[in-house]
Amino acid sequence: MSSQLSKSLFRKRSSLAAAILAGCLSASVSFSASAVESIHFLIPGGAGGGWDGTARGTGEALHKSGLIDTVSYENMSGGGGGKAIAHLIETANQKTDTLMVNSTPIVIRSLSKVFPQSFRDLTPIAATIGDFGAFVVRKDSPYTSFEQVVADYQKNPRSVKISGGSARGSMDHLVAAMAFKAAGGNPRQVRYVAYDAGGDAMAGLLSGETELLSTGFSEALALAEAGEVRILVMTGDKRSDAAPEVPTLKELGYDATFVNWRGFFGAPGLSDAQKAEFVEVLQKMYDTEEWETVRARNGWTEIFKPDAEFISFLESQETEVGALMRELGFLK
Repeated sequence: MSSQLSKSLFRKRSSLAAAILAGCLSASVSFSASAVESIHFLIPGGAGGGWDGTARGTGEALHKSGLIDTVSYENMSGGGGGKAIAHLIETANQKTDTLMVNSTPIVIRSLSKVFPQSFRDLTPIAATIGDFGAFVVRKDSPYTSFEQVVADYQKNPRSVKISGGSARGSMDHLVAAMAFKAAGGNPRQVRYVAYDAGGDAMAGLLSGETELLSTGFSEALALAEAGEVRILVMTGDKRSDAAPEVPTLKELGYDATFVNWRGFFGAPGLSDAQKAEFVEVLQKMYDTEEWETVRARNGWTEIFKPDAEFISFLESQETEVGALMRELGFLK
């Protein structure tokens, strides 16, 4: 083969290789541009609460598994979560990378008119986890079982003060009323002491201002691990592997269960493509070891309801939770 022919073939092969490489790079850039690369988590409550733990746990799993390059967090307390919802709506055009965490309270507080918005004013992305309710006492409490608390409540409902990190008529109050109703008490006589945040409610318990704390099971696990409290009972259908020594209300003879779903909402006006990308990355997260580590640590159960399924679920929640709130006297 002549030197000139060899050079010609080399040039052609080089041009072909360059074209293939350029095509691959172009495809790579296009794929990157369409995938979620960063997520900003908006948290409607303070540090250390259930919303905070859910957002930061989800972000941890997404980032450590390599599904997301960058995660950031913003706590915005106020108005029972209404401040963050209003902010997301008002700044929607600048929040296309934002996921706001929320849960059953968005339904409860909308029904009770704590704020004027509802889930319909946002873009529901997916429900992702369920967290049970729990009742805890300080480590040196004379109560060693929930049955003892019930016995005192039945003698004198006003003698048992129950703290919660949210307003009267909120989820912490609702779960307490449901539990004592199942135990044969009058749910409207529950002496619920409302605090502005979970940390304040915990301080009330530790100082002796209240005898019992109504909180999420994942928060209860963290408090128990720190050696500050004992968990008397939880609201799941069965005991959790995260704390197998903690009984359920049902096994103690009280016919009540409760699971607080948690999930994510985007800003209003997100395109179908943007919504689908968020759904896809959250769905992929479930198959990672990093997610299983976070889930097991918090005692969460998986509840994946994306997009239209999530909207239908929220609509049914309005009906079911609304009926329970009326039964317990929280709604007319």
